Amino acid sequence: MRPLSQSLDLFPIGNCAASALVDRCGRFVWACAPRVDGDPVFSALLGGKDPREDSAHGLWAIDVEGMTQVTQAYLRNTPILRTEIRTADGGAVEIIDFCPRYRHFGRQYRPLAFVRLVRPLAGAPRIRVRLRPMTNYGERPCDQTAGSNHIRYVGSQITLRLTTDCPVGHVQEERIFRLEKPLGFFLGPDEGLNADVDTVAGGMLRETTDYWRGWVRTLSVPLDWQEAVIRAAITLKLCQYEETGAIVAALTTSIPEHPDEAGAGRNWDYRYCWLRDAYYVVQALNRLGAADMLENYLVYLRNLVDQASRGDLPSAVECPPEPVPDLPGLHTVAVERDKAGHVQPVYGVGLEPALTEWVATHLPGYRGIGPVRVGNQAHEHLQHDVYGQIVLSTVQAFFDERLLRPATVEDFKALEPIGERAFELHDKPDASLWEFRGREAVHTYSSVMCWAACDRLGNAAEKLGLADRARYWNGKAAVIRKTIETHAWNEKEGRFAATFGGDELDASLLQLIDVRFVRPDDPRMQATMKAVEKGLRRGPFMLRYAIPDDFGMPQTAFNFCTFWLIEALQLSGRTSEARELFEEMLDRRTAAGLLSEDISFEGDELWGNYPQTYSLVGLINCATLLSKPWASVR
Repeated sequence: MRPLSQSLDLFPIGNCAASALVDRCGRFVWACAPRVDGDPVFSALLGGKDPREDSAHGLWAIDVEGMTQVTQAYLRNTPILRTEIRTADGGAVEIIDFCPRYRHFGRQYRPLAFVRLVRPLAGAPRIRVRLRPMTNYGERPCDQTAGSNHIRYVGSQITLRLTTDCPVGHVQEERIFRLEKPLGFFLGPDEGLNADVDTVAGGMLRETTDYWRGWVRTLSVPLDWQEAVIRAAITLKLCQYEETGAIVAALTTSIPEHPDEAGAGRNWDYRYCWLRDAYYVVQALNRLGAADMLENYLVYLRNLVDQASRGDLPSAVECPPEPVPDLPGLHTVAVERDKAGHVQPVYGVGLEPALTEWVATHLPGYRGIGPVRVGNQAHEHLQHDVYGQIVLSTVQAFFDERLLRPATVEDFKALEPIGERAFELHDKPDASLWEFRGREAVHTYSSVMCWAACDRLGNAAEKLGLADRARYWNGKAAVIRKTIETHAWNEKEGRFAATFGGDELDASLLQLIDVRFVRPDDPRMQATMKAVEKGLRRGPFMLRYAIPDDFGMPQTAFNFCTFWLIEALQLSGRTSEARELFEEMLDRRTAAGLLSEDISFEGDELWGNYPQTYSLVGLINCATLLSKPWASVR
């Protein structure tokens, strides 16, 4: 078997409250508590050590003595992971990992809990359980207390209790022992189970399996690439913090964008809700008919819109006292927070506006590439595209009769300050969707999204029978369109530019088609597509941009942008090229069928936070666009 070191070849499990990443040997190497943006109790992914080492901490391993072969796969149409480990002497062990999720007492049961079922399949395998949760971002192991059938792990933010029918001493002392019968492990809230752990865990497994397979049955998947689409959809659902409806950009923090950045700081915390990323997620899942994700997110969004329209903000969360070293990209950009309609690009999953950035100095980072950041300074940025994404996410609710709560006139009135803010800012500088920390400009993508906000408000007003408001917002949209067509068009180059009056190329220009600002056969767009592809394509992959940013030149391609290129190729009639490139991207997925944010130019390694919602959105959108119709086989 090929030696394994730290990689992003990881399998997520979760239930929309808890989540964990499991490596190719069945070890938990990442999980946060009490929320997805909380303290990583399993932090080995950023611990700077190979999890095979005895000195590694922040993991939960079921080590099998004499391991020679590992096979892993999800149970069909679920995020329930099965790992089978075989040994040199013919022994075999099965591990089933999941987070419980099902209807119970009329409510959705989704505790902060992880279940592991371990059973012998052949021979007399010998195993060791290494359960080593950490606290305060890798500062020290959790304190322990124990009873006859449980161990309590006391951290700074939460106490977890392991209930098991494995001898507790075997776990505490990490003894090697013969696995002679099935064992159950339930790591969850600090409260006792009311029945035998094996019985409880077995029932949870059945109920959780039924839930996920039932959810998948509600999806309208394309004919081709169904397995890939289903896996992407399940994982996007795992990225929703269901209590509030927030959708995080990824489950991890500080996975670097490329390998030679030690100390340079191109590491970000993506465990928060970017309104832009969430818009793309609900857009993709809408294409599959997953109305529950849209409805949950709209609850979150309506609360933000309400706060923005009133010009008030919820109270900030307390930030840990770790000092921030002198790193690039940590200066503060001034924003008009008190203006009615002002919206940040990113919020915490509990609607928190303040995501003050600090460095977790006790964690060396992925492969030792630090710093490990907590929080994200982007909450202070001006990113004007978010106004469009709020309206684009919400406007479907004015038309979709499936929804339990269709949008109302009151919802429309609450959105109007968002539209006014979009109009006010459509020709003003911002940090762009790529969140430049050292420069600002009037970015074409941001301006187009401001146009989309006004344009879609016009659509909503018309649907509600508000003719005067429809005329008002259509008029605003027309003004913005004229501004963009005048100032984003570069006459010398004969194409649109990424900034007003500039000549830069940016992959986001491909999105002018998606938001219906221009048609794909428009000569202006054809020229722009040709220039973007020529300037930003590296082999089969696409850059976001090809100019230095705050940290130098990009050294990896951005997966979402490659999917944008695939869409543009298909819409411009280059179908065979689009399908070939899409198959190339499918080949770059991890064994779990997923993608991170970035990929090396050679395509041999994934970088950036994982699993990345942007990348999975691109996979779903392209599969839906490129697939043969169901009518071709019916």
